[in-house]
Amino acid sequence: MKAFKTFTILSIFLFSFMKRDYAKDYVLEFPKAPYVSKNVVNPNAFLKIDQHVQAQIQRGAFPGCQIMGIHKGEVIYYKNFGSLDYTKNHRVNEETIYDLASLSKILATTLAIMKMQELGMIKIDAPAKNYLSFINGSNKEHLTLQSLLLHEGGLKAWIPFYKETIDEDNQPLSEIYKNKADGFYRLPVADNLFMDIRYMNNIWNTIMESPVNRRNYVYSDLNFYFLERIVRMVSKEEMDIFLENHFYKPLGLKYTLFNPWKKGLKLQCAPTEIDKYFRQQKIQGYVHDQGAAMAGGVAGHAGLFSTSKEVAILLQMLLNGGVYNKKRYLQEKTIEQYTSYQSKISRRGLGFDKPEKSKDAGPASDKASKSTFGHLGFTGTVAWADPENELIYIFLSNRTFPSAEKNLLAKEKTRKVIHDYLYESIGK
Repeated sequence: MKAFKTFTILSIFLFSFMKRDYAKDYVLEFPKAPYVSKNVVNPNAFLKIDQHVQAQIQRGAFPGCQIMGIHKGEVIYYKNFGSLDYTKNHRVNEETIYDLASLSKILATTLAIMKMQELGMIKIDAPAKNYLSFINGSNKEHLTLQSLLLHEGGLKAWIPFYKETIDEDNQPLSEIYKNKADGFYRLPVADNLFMDIRYMNNIWNTIMESPVNRRNYVYSDLNFYFLERIVRMVSKEEMDIFLENHFYKPLGLKYTLFNPWKKGLKLQCAPTEIDKYFRQQKIQGYVHDQGAAMAGGVAGHAGLFSTSKEVAILLQMLLNGGVYNKKRYLQEKTIEQYTSYQSKISRRGLGFDKPEKSKDAGPASDKASKSTFGHLGFTGTVAWADPENELIYIFLSNRTFPSAEKNLLAKEKTRKVIHDYLYESIGK
């Protein structure tokens, strides 16, 4: 009897372990686009998505987009709309690569920080000066990794570094940029435009001299400059290499990468802007964010490119509790720690954005559960994962083309509207 009881307890323990690891190890199968599932409560909601998106393309909110909806590990909606630009010569397809902008914060930098924490390389409650000695004695020495991930370090929202490197006609200064790689001028910021690598010292001096307001939550790209540098200094690897080794390559991701132009994928990328204020050219295959471009395309706050299919795999891995196709990438407790509410003064998780805690005027659908996590991107991107409803939503566009100044996408709340319709399709 005692032996049977021991066996039963052991069996329950083993079952619980297996359930935690593999019961929801959904491995995505992607149907050929366009695809809409009939196995939903309200398929008419998909027609509303189609109509809304087509109307916004006609209005000029964005030239094209990719949309993916996944429920309980099954693709329920997958469509590509429009073209890479407004000429309609190059239609968006499943291999169109988009500049993810601030989705880089969660699908690159935060993933790297999570992995390094698990490997015992860093502690998120530790002072950042433990890893970056140059912070010592500055007004940044109070920073912790946690405050950086929560945007509670009091740093400025952003600094337009590029403005100090152009003349009165918005042309790149010849003492900082060259049209051919030569000597110190070897940091590519666009086609045939190379920055003096020594100018990175100026950028960091500007960051270190910037004021700090410790009392406020301020969503800031500068936080992720520090986090990327921590990844690089502690791991002894460039962040893109670290991510490639620990996540992207083992997950089989082909188009999730920094600097796609280096892989000959420029024309596969949706262009993000006709830049008339800095680089003076169409930006395609190079990161749109100016600061990230001046960092060589690999930055903590921007620089990652991908497709809706590959973003879906990364989010599904997180919803699976860190497992994908029987391989563990992260521990479930780490994912729960980073994707849950971690601030008393904002809706933020660690690196991840979330719905508002007590009201519905947030970036996600009002129907999203409070366990939902994800992020928005400046170029017109969004990715949300809802563990409670097991719903993944991805919208990728280049709303910044040909100019980032107008933002009809935000004005019409298109990303949130589509999110609403996906919940409607599953009966929410």
